[in-house]
Amino acid sequence: MAEQESPDRTDHNITLDADDDRWEWRRRIRANPKKHLIYRIVVGVVGGVLIIAAPLTGWLPGPGGIPLFIAGLAILASEFEWAQRLLYRVKDWVKVLTTWTGKQPAWLKTLGTIALFCCVLVAIWLYMAVLGVPGWLPDSWESFLHKLPLLP
Repeated sequence: MAEQESPDRTDHNITLDADDDRWEWRRRIRANPKKHLIYRIVVGVVGGVLIIAAPLTGWLPGPGGIPLFIAGLAILASEFEWAQRLLYRVKDWVKVLTTWTGKQPAWLKTLGTIALFCCVLVAIWLYMAVLGVPGWLPDSWESFLHKLPLLP
C-alpha cells in the first residue's frame, strides 16, 4: 500500500472510508455495518472513559490527566469527525505554544523549569500531607519526610 497523506482538513468528511483505511482489520470492520456500529460504540466508550478519568487523576503529581485526555481524544478521533477536528485544534495549539516557548530567552525558560519543579514538589508534599508518607519508601527517606511540616 502506498504511503498515506495526511487528511485534508478542509474536507467535511475526514473520517476514512473502509477502502481508505490503512489497517486491514479495521477495513474489514468498516465494511460490515453491524460490526462497524459495535466498533464505534466500543471506541466511544473507551475514549469517553479516558477523557472522564483525566480530571479525576489531574490532582496526582506529574502530568496528571493530560496524557489520559490526549489518549482518549486520539481514540475518539480514530472514529469520530468532531474528535478529529478537536484533536487538530489541540495539536495546533500545542504547536503554537511550543513555538512561543522556543522563542523565549534562556533565563525565562530556566525560571519556568524551576517554577514547574517547585509546583511538582509542593503537589507531592500536599499529597503526602493528606494521605501520609508512603510506607514503601526507604527508612532514611521516611525519617526525613516525617521531619517536614504537616507530614505525620
